[in-house]
Amino acid sequence: MDIVFIEDLRIDTVIGIYDWERRVRQTLSLDIEMAFDNTIPAASDDIAHTLNYKDVSKRLIEYVGESSFGLVETLAERCAAIIREEFGVTWVRLKLSKPGAVRGAKAVGVCIERGKRH
Repeated sequence: MDIVFIEDLRIDTVIGIYDWERRVRQTLSLDIEMAFDNTIPAASDDIAHTLNYKDVSKRLIEYVGESSFGLVETLAERCAAIIREEFGVTWVRLKLSKPGAVRGAKAVGVCIERGKRH
């Protein structure tokens, strides 16, 4: 199976459990890998046959930007569900990072895989 990916998609949102986090917008970074058979779009050279990473990115920017979750775990699950349900993706690996959230670390977060990779 081929992989369509989006790397370091940066989105500002309200995320976190502490009072100060509820009052500010923080930048999150998403790295996404999605299983997709690219032989059909490659043969037709038609964007209509692709898993359009621009459409996926726009949908996540809209969703995450308007969200207000306490946990990155919850947000990661919701994003993976959107990708699988709305874009027909059978397998997704999503890494959601909070850059600068912990002193001394470049970023912290979660990496999840959902679905079957064919």
